[in-house]
Amino acid sequence: MTTRRTAVPADPAQLPVLTEFLREFGSAAALAPAQVGNFELALEEIFLNIVMHGSEPGIAPRVEVSLSLDADAVIMTIEDDGPQFDPLSLPAPDVTASLADRRVGGLGVFLVRKIMDTVSYARIAGRNQLRMSKRVDG
Repeated sequence: MTTRRTAVPADPAQLPVLTEFLREFGSAAALAPAQVGNFELALEEIFLNIVMHGSEPGIAPRVEVSLSLDADAVIMTIEDDGPQFDPLSLPAPDVTASLADRRVGGLGVFLVRKIMDTVSYARIAGRNQLRMSKRVDG
């Protein structure tokens, strides 16, 4: 199993750093661009949620991203040391409701759950851990 890790502060300016980290992993693992694209979308949604909602005023959590490739799946784990929050506890948005009747937010996590095969949350040693996996070809 191939695993790579990186860590950045929860600052929106760090998103390109994480995206490049993911692309380099995808290239080294010979993943198809569409496969990498699914993980890019999930990474962006979760990282920006941590930036916008997962910090206390004046304190930027540290976000660690790890990527692993096993025989048939990529596993991406995103951890942060912000306040405890399980994004999977949010109710699924009613995508059939009119825009005027929909509550604000929640579409990013909904989308991540749709594009990944598995998504799980745990609070481990004072850190939020969101783990996602998706089967890959080849």
